[in-house]
Amino acid sequence: MHRISSWILLVAALYVTGPTHATPEEPAPDEKPTPHIALVLPLKSAVFGRAAEAVQQGFLAAAKTQPNSIPVRVYGSFDESKDIVALYQHAVSSGARAVVGPLTRNGVATLTAYPEISVPTLALNIAEARGTDKLYFFGLTAEVEARQIARFAAAANLHNATVINSGTPLSSRLAQAFSEEWKTLGRSLATEILYSTNPATLADLPVGDGNMIFLAANAEAARMIRPYLSPALPVYSTSQIFNGNTDPLTNFDLNDIRFVDMPWLLQPDHPAVMIYPRASPPLEPDMERLYALGIDAFRLVQIMLNDSYGAGLPLDGVTGHIKLNDSRQFLRAAIPGLFKQGLGLTPEEAAILDAPLPSASGVPATDTTQP
Repeated sequence: MHRISSWILLVAALYVTGPTHATPEEPAPDEKPTPHIALVLPLKSAVFGRAAEAVQQGFLAAAKTQPNSIPVRVYGSFDESKDIVALYQHAVSSGARAVVGPLTRNGVATLTAYPEISVPTLALNIAEARGTDKLYFFGLTAEVEARQIARFAAAANLHNATVINSGTPLSSRLAQAFSEEWKTLGRSLATEILYSTNPATLADLPVGDGNMIFLAANAEAARMIRPYLSPALPVYSTSQIFNGNTDPLTNFDLNDIRFVDMPWLLQPDHPAVMIYPRASPPLEPDMERLYALGIDAFRLVQIMLNDSYGAGLPLDGVTGHIKLNDSRQFLRAAIPGLFKQGLGLTPEEAAILDAPLPSASGVPATDTTQP
Protein backbone atom coordinates (compact mmCIF):
# COMPACT_ATOMS: atom_id res chain seq x y z
CA MET A 1 0.00 0.00 0.00
CA HIS A 2 1.12 3.54 -0.65
CA ARG A 3 2.36 5.52 2.29
CA ILE A 4 0.76 8.94 2.43
CA SER A 5 1.54 11.52 5.09
CA SER A 6 0.56 10.26 8.53
CA TRP A 7 -2.34 12.68 8.82
CA ILE A 8 -3.81 11.82 5.42
CA LEU A 9 -3.66 8.09 6.21
CA LEU A 10 -6.53 8.65 8.63
CA VAL A 11 -8.79 10.31 6.11
CA ALA A 12 -7.94 8.74 2.77
CA ALA A 13 -10.55 5.99 3.12
CA LEU A 14 -13.36 8.37 4.14
CA TYR A 15 -16.19 9.02 1.72
CA VAL A 16 -16.96 12.47 0.38
CA THR A 17 -20.57 13.38 1.04
CA GLY A 18 -22.36 14.47 -2.09
CA PRO A 19 -21.22 14.85 -5.70
CA THR A 20 -17.74 15.91 -6.74
CA HIS A 21 -16.39 17.63 -9.82
CA ALA A 22 -16.14 15.21 -12.73
CA THR A 23 -12.65 14.40 -13.90
CA PRO A 24 -12.22 15.76 -17.44
CA GLU A 25 -11.34 13.26 -20.10
CA GLU A 26 -7.63 13.15 -20.87
CA PRO A 27 -6.70 14.45 -24.33
CA ALA A 28 -6.09 12.12 -27.23
CA PRO A 29 -2.39 11.40 -27.94
CA ASP A 30 -2.51 13.34 -31.21
CA GLU A 31 -4.26 16.40 -29.79
CA LYS A 32 -2.43 19.67 -30.26
CA PRO A 33 -0.66 20.76 -27.04
CA THR A 34 -2.68 23.37 -25.16
CA PRO A 35 -1.39 25.51 -22.28
CA HIS A 36 -2.91 24.35 -19.00
CA ILE A 37 -2.23 23.54 -15.35
CA ALA A 38 -2.09 19.77 -14.89
CA LEU A 39 -3.66 18.46 -11.67
CA VAL A 40 -2.38 14.92 -11.19
CA LEU A 41 -4.13 13.00 -8.39
CA PRO A 42 -4.87 9.33 -7.46
CA LEU A 43 -8.53 9.73 -8.41
CA LYS A 44 -8.74 6.16 -9.70
CA SER A 45 -7.21 4.64 -6.57
CA ALA A 46 -9.52 2.55 -4.37
CA VAL A 47 -7.59 3.68 -1.29
CA PHE A 48 -6.82 7.33 -1.98
CA GLY A 49 -9.51 8.26 -4.48
CA ARG A 50 -11.83 9.96 -1.97
CA ALA A 51 -9.05 12.08 -0.53
CA ALA A 52 -7.98 13.00 -4.07
CA GLU A 53 -11.55 14.06 -4.93
CA ALA A 54 -11.62 16.48 -1.98
CA VAL A 55 -8.32 18.04 -3.07
CA GLN A 56 -9.63 18.30 -6.62
CA GLN A 57 -12.81 20.04 -5.48
CA GLY A 58 -10.86 22.66 -3.56
CA PHE A 59 -8.40 23.23 -6.38
CA LEU A 60 -11.13 23.73 -8.99
CA ALA A 61 -13.14 25.94 -6.62
CA ALA A 62 -10.11 28.22 -6.23
CA ALA A 63 -9.54 28.19 -10.00
CA LYS A 64 -13.08 29.49 -10.55
CA THR A 65 -12.20 32.60 -8.51
CA GLN A 66 -9.37 33.36 -10.98
CA PRO A 67 -11.06 33.42 -14.40
CA ASN A 68 -7.95 34.84 -16.09
CA SER A 69 -5.76 31.91 -15.08
CA ILE A 70 -4.87 29.31 -17.68
CA PRO A 71 -7.29 26.35 -17.58
CA VAL A 72 -6.90 23.30 -15.35
CA ARG A 73 -6.80 19.78 -16.78
CA VAL A 74 -7.15 16.82 -14.42
CA TYR A 75 -5.17 13.59 -14.82
CA GLY A 76 -6.32 10.59 -12.78
CA SER A 77 -3.86 8.04 -11.45
CA PHE A 78 -4.49 4.43 -10.40
CA ASP A 79 -1.20 3.91 -8.54
CA GLU A 80 1.07 6.94 -8.24
CA SER A 81 4.20 4.95 -7.47
CA LYS A 82 3.81 3.19 -10.84
CA ASP A 83 2.15 5.65 -13.22
CA ILE A 84 3.09 9.13 -11.99
CA VAL A 85 6.08 9.55 -14.32
CA ALA A 86 4.06 8.50 -17.38
CA LEU A 87 1.24 10.89 -16.39
CA TYR A 88 3.75 13.68 -15.82
CA GLN A 89 5.31 13.14 -19.25
CA HIS A 90 1.87 13.03 -20.85
CA ALA A 91 0.81 16.27 -19.13
CA VAL A 92 3.93 18.12 -20.23
CA SER A 93 3.70 16.84 -23.81
CA SER A 94 0.04 17.97 -23.82
CA GLY A 95 1.08 21.53 -23.02
CA ALA A 96 1.12 21.72 -19.22
CA ARG A 97 2.79 24.92 -18.05
CA ALA A 98 2.76 23.64 -14.45
CA VAL A 99 1.97 20.38 -12.68
CA VAL A 100 0.30 19.97 -9.28
CA GLY A 101 0.61 16.51 -7.69
CA PRO A 102 1.08 13.71 -6.90
CA LEU A 103 -0.62 13.36 -3.51
CA THR A 104 0.78 10.20 -1.92
CA ARG A 105 4.18 10.02 -0.29
CA ASN A 106 5.26 7.12 -2.52
CA GLY A 107 4.11 9.01 -5.58
CA VAL A 108 6.09 12.07 -4.52
CA ALA A 109 9.18 9.94 -3.88
CA THR A 110 8.86 8.43 -7.36
CA LEU A 111 8.50 11.80 -9.05
CA THR A 112 11.38 13.26 -7.01
CA ALA A 113 13.66 10.59 -8.49
CA TYR A 114 12.62 11.53 -12.04
CA PRO A 115 15.47 13.65 -13.49
CA GLU A 116 13.46 15.57 -16.11
CA ILE A 117 11.19 17.88 -14.14
CA SER A 118 10.77 20.49 -16.86
CA VAL A 119 7.93 22.77 -15.68
CA PRO A 120 7.05 24.28 -12.28
CA THR A 121 5.80 21.31 -10.25
CA LEU A 122 4.09 21.34 -6.84
CA ALA A 123 4.01 17.95 -5.13
CA LEU A 124 1.24 17.67 -2.53
CA ASN A 125 3.22 15.83 0.10
CA ILE A 126 6.59 16.10 1.79
CA ALA A 127 9.65 14.22 0.53
CA GLU A 128 12.89 13.44 2.28
CA ALA A 129 14.92 14.85 -0.62
CA ARG A 130 15.38 18.52 -1.39
CA GLY A 131 13.44 20.10 -4.20
CA THR A 132 14.96 21.48 -7.37
CA ASP A 133 14.61 24.77 -9.21
CA LYS A 134 11.26 23.49 -10.57
CA LEU A 135 10.09 20.91 -7.99
CA TYR A 136 8.46 22.14 -4.78
CA PHE A 137 6.58 20.42 -1.96
CA PHE A 138 3.45 21.30 0.03
CA GLY A 139 1.47 18.99 2.30
CA LEU A 140 -0.44 18.48 5.53
CA THR A 141 1.33 16.50 8.23
CA ALA A 142 0.19 16.16 11.82
CA GLU A 143 3.78 15.85 13.05
CA VAL A 144 4.40 19.45 11.98
CA GLU A 145 1.51 20.51 14.18
CA ALA A 146 2.93 18.57 17.15
CA ARG A 147 6.20 20.44 16.79
CA GLN A 148 4.34 23.74 16.53
CA ILE A 149 2.47 22.92 19.75
CA ALA A 150 5.80 22.34 21.49
CA ARG A 151 6.93 25.82 20.47
CA PHE A 152 3.64 27.38 21.61
CA ALA A 153 3.89 25.70 25.01
CA ALA A 154 7.51 26.74 25.44
CA ALA A 155 6.58 30.33 24.58
CA ALA A 156 3.95 30.13 27.35
CA ASN A 157 6.80 29.49 29.82
CA LEU A 158 5.95 25.83 30.33
CA HIS A 159 8.95 23.58 30.85
CA ASN A 160 7.89 20.11 32.05
CA ALA A 161 5.63 17.99 29.83
CA THR A 162 3.71 14.78 30.31
CA VAL A 163 2.90 13.11 26.98
CA ILE A 164 -0.22 10.94 26.75
CA ASN A 165 -0.12 8.45 23.88
CA SER A 166 -3.43 6.77 23.00
CA GLY A 167 -1.63 3.82 21.41
CA THR A 168 -2.39 4.27 17.71
CA PRO A 169 0.44 4.55 15.16
CA LEU A 170 -0.47 8.18 14.51
CA SER A 171 -0.55 8.96 18.23
CA SER A 172 2.92 7.49 18.60
CA ARG A 173 4.25 9.65 15.76
CA LEU A 174 2.68 12.76 17.27
CA ALA A 175 4.17 11.93 20.67
CA GLN A 176 7.59 11.42 19.13
CA ALA A 177 7.47 14.66 17.12
CA PHE A 178 6.40 16.69 20.15
CA SER A 179 9.03 15.10 22.39
CA GLU A 180 11.83 15.71 19.91
CA GLU A 181 10.93 19.38 19.48
CA TRP A 182 10.36 19.83 23.23
CA LYS A 183 13.84 18.51 24.02
CA THR A 184 15.35 20.65 21.27
CA LEU A 185 13.82 23.66 23.00
CA GLY A 186 15.62 22.70 26.22
CA ARG A 187 12.51 21.53 28.02
CA SER A 188 12.00 18.41 30.17
CA LEU A 189 9.78 15.38 29.70
CA ALA A 190 8.24 14.10 32.93
CA THR A 191 6.94 10.87 31.42
CA GLU A 192 5.07 9.37 28.49
CA ILE A 193 1.90 7.50 29.36
CA LEU A 194 0.42 4.86 27.09
CA TYR A 195 -3.29 5.16 27.82
CA SER A 196 -5.75 2.41 26.96
CA THR A 197 -8.85 2.47 29.15
CA ASN A 198 -7.45 2.57 32.68
CA PRO A 199 -7.83 6.04 34.23
CA ALA A 200 -5.49 5.01 37.07
CA THR A 201 -2.60 5.58 34.69
CA LEU A 202 -3.53 9.29 34.69
CA ALA A 203 -3.31 9.69 38.45
CA ASP A 204 -0.56 11.65 40.19
CA LEU A 205 0.58 13.63 37.16
CA PRO A 206 2.96 16.51 37.99
CA VAL A 207 0.91 19.62 38.80
CA GLY A 208 2.20 23.11 39.38
CA ASP A 209 3.72 26.05 37.61
CA GLY A 210 5.48 25.09 34.40
CA ASN A 211 3.85 21.66 34.02
CA MET A 212 1.67 20.70 31.04
CA ILE A 213 0.21 17.79 29.11
CA PHE A 214 0.55 17.01 25.43
CA LEU A 215 -2.40 14.87 24.41
CA ALA A 216 -1.47 12.83 21.33
CA ALA A 217 -4.98 11.63 20.53
CA ASN A 218 -7.97 12.12 18.28
CA ALA A 219 -11.24 13.66 19.43
CA GLU A 220 -12.84 10.40 20.57
CA ALA A 221 -9.88 9.37 22.72
CA ALA A 222 -9.40 12.92 24.01
CA ARG A 223 -12.99 13.06 25.27
CA MET A 224 -12.39 9.90 27.31
CA ILE A 225 -9.09 11.15 28.74
CA ARG A 226 -9.82 14.82 29.46
CA PRO A 227 -12.18 14.34 32.48
CA TYR A 228 -9.41 12.53 34.37
CA LEU A 229 -6.88 15.35 33.98
CA SER A 230 -6.44 18.06 36.60
CA PRO A 231 -8.02 21.40 35.62
CA ALA A 232 -4.81 22.99 36.91
CA LEU A 233 -2.77 21.42 34.11
CA PRO A 234 -2.62 23.15 30.72
CA VAL A 235 -3.48 20.59 28.03
CA TYR A 236 -2.31 20.89 24.42
CA SER A 237 -3.12 18.81 21.35
CA THR A 238 -3.21 18.98 17.53
CA SER A 239 -6.02 19.41 14.99
CA GLN A 240 -6.78 15.71 15.46
CA ILE A 241 -9.09 16.63 18.35
CA PHE A 242 -11.13 19.23 16.42
CA ASN A 243 -14.07 17.91 14.41
CA GLY A 244 -15.75 21.26 13.93
CA ASN A 245 -18.34 23.18 15.90
CA THR A 246 -21.49 21.36 14.85
CA ASP A 247 -21.81 19.42 18.13
CA PRO A 248 -20.98 21.64 21.16
CA LEU A 249 -22.46 19.14 23.62
CA THR A 250 -19.97 16.48 22.53
CA ASN A 251 -17.12 18.97 22.62
CA PHE A 252 -17.78 20.07 26.21
CA ASP A 253 -15.46 17.35 27.50
CA LEU A 254 -12.63 19.06 25.59
CA ASN A 255 -13.02 22.46 27.27
CA ASP A 256 -9.81 24.41 27.86
CA ILE A 257 -7.68 22.18 25.60
CA ARG A 258 -5.38 24.25 23.39
CA PHE A 259 -4.75 23.04 19.86
CA VAL A 260 -3.90 24.25 16.35
CA ASP A 261 -5.82 23.99 13.11
CA MET A 262 -6.25 25.78 9.80
CA PRO A 263 -8.23 29.01 9.30
CA TRP A 264 -10.56 27.14 6.94
CA LEU A 265 -12.07 25.36 9.97
CA LEU A 266 -11.25 27.73 12.86
CA GLN A 267 -12.03 31.04 11.12
CA PRO A 268 -14.74 30.28 8.54
CA ASP A 269 -16.04 33.86 8.75
CA HIS A 270 -12.67 35.51 8.13
CA PRO A 271 -12.81 37.66 4.95
CA ALA A 272 -9.69 35.98 3.52
CA VAL A 273 -11.37 32.59 3.95
CA MET A 274 -14.87 33.54 2.83
CA ILE A 275 -13.77 34.52 -0.68
CA TYR A 276 -13.45 30.82 -1.54
CA PRO A 277 -16.63 28.77 -2.04
CA ARG A 278 -17.41 25.88 0.30
CA ALA A 279 -18.22 22.39 -0.85
CA SER A 280 -21.96 21.85 -1.11
CA PRO A 281 -23.10 19.89 0.77
CA PRO A 282 -20.36 20.36 3.39
CA LEU A 283 -17.70 17.70 3.76
CA GLU A 284 -16.53 15.94 6.90
CA PRO A 285 -13.84 17.97 8.74
CA ASP A 286 -10.98 15.77 7.55
CA MET A 287 -12.13 16.11 3.95
CA GLU A 288 -12.58 19.86 4.44
CA ARG A 289 -8.89 20.04 5.33
CA LEU A 290 -8.02 18.33 2.06
CA TYR A 291 -10.38 20.66 0.21
CA ALA A 292 -8.48 23.58 1.79
CA LEU A 293 -5.20 21.98 0.71
CA GLY A 294 -6.51 22.12 -2.86
CA ILE A 295 -7.35 25.82 -2.54
CA ASP A 296 -3.90 26.76 -1.30
CA ALA A 297 -2.23 24.48 -3.85
CA PHE A 298 -3.90 26.50 -6.61
CA ARG A 299 -2.73 29.75 -5.03
CA LEU A 300 0.84 28.49 -4.67
CA VAL A 301 1.07 27.26 -8.25
CA GLN A 302 0.02 30.73 -9.42
CA ILE A 303 3.00 32.14 -7.52
CA MET A 304 5.22 29.52 -9.17
CA LEU A 305 3.88 30.24 -12.65
CA ASN A 306 4.36 33.98 -12.24
CA ASP A 307 7.72 33.60 -10.50
CA SER A 308 6.36 35.96 -7.84
CA TYR A 309 7.87 34.35 -4.74
CA GLY A 310 9.02 37.66 -3.32
CA ALA A 311 5.67 39.39 -3.65
CA GLY A 312 3.46 36.37 -3.01
CA LEU A 313 5.15 34.94 0.07
CA PRO A 314 4.59 34.50 2.89
CA LEU A 315 1.02 33.60 2.03
CA ASP A 316 -1.90 33.83 4.44
CA GLY A 317 -3.55 30.69 3.20
CA VAL A 318 -6.77 28.97 4.20
CA THR A 319 -4.59 26.16 5.59
CA GLY A 320 -2.36 28.53 7.56
CA HIS A 321 0.55 30.93 7.21
CA ILE A 322 2.74 29.58 4.39
CA LYS A 323 6.40 30.32 3.75
CA LEU A 324 9.14 28.71 1.67
CA ASN A 325 12.30 27.14 3.07
CA ASP A 326 15.65 26.38 1.45
CA SER A 327 14.60 22.79 0.61
CA ARG A 328 11.81 24.03 -1.68
CA GLN A 329 9.16 23.11 0.89
CA PHE A 330 6.18 25.35 1.46
CA LEU A 331 5.84 25.23 5.24
CA ARG A 332 2.41 25.73 6.81
CA ALA A 333 1.93 27.18 10.29
CA ALA A 334 -1.54 26.51 11.72
CA ILE A 335 -3.32 28.99 13.97
CA PRO A 336 -3.96 28.46 17.70
CA GLY A 337 -7.33 27.32 18.97
CA LEU A 338 -8.96 26.75 22.35
CA PHE A 339 -12.08 24.86 23.39
CA LYS A 340 -14.55 27.02 25.32
CA GLN A 341 -18.18 26.16 26.08
CA GLY A 342 -17.99 23.23 23.69
CA LEU A 343 -16.66 25.32 20.79
CA GLY A 344 -13.28 25.40 19.11
CA LEU A 345 -12.36 29.09 19.02
CA THR A 346 -9.41 31.33 18.34
CA PRO A 347 -7.90 32.82 21.53
CA GLU A 348 -9.48 36.17 20.66
CA GLU A 349 -12.94 34.62 20.37
CA ALA A 350 -12.44 32.70 23.60
CA ALA A 351 -11.47 35.92 25.38
CA ILE A 352 -14.75 37.51 24.29
CA LEU A 353 -16.66 34.61 25.83
CA ASP A 354 -14.73 35.03 29.07
CA ALA A 355 -15.30 38.79 29.24
CA PRO A 356 -17.76 39.94 31.94
CA LEU A 357 -21.18 40.94 30.70
CA PRO A 358 -22.05 44.65 31.02
CA SER A 359 -24.70 45.69 33.49
CA ALA A 360 -27.79 47.62 32.48
CA SER A 361 -25.87 50.84 33.13
CA GLY A 362 -23.12 49.82 30.72
CA VAL A 363 -20.61 49.22 33.53
CA PRO A 364 -19.30 45.63 33.83
CA ALA A 365 -21.27 43.77 36.45
CA THR A 366 -19.51 42.85 39.68
CA ASP A 367 -20.00 39.81 41.84
CA THR A 368 -22.10 40.99 44.79
CA THR A 369 -22.01 37.64 46.52
CA GLN A 370 -18.44 38.21 47.76
CA PRO A 371 -17.62 40.37 50.77
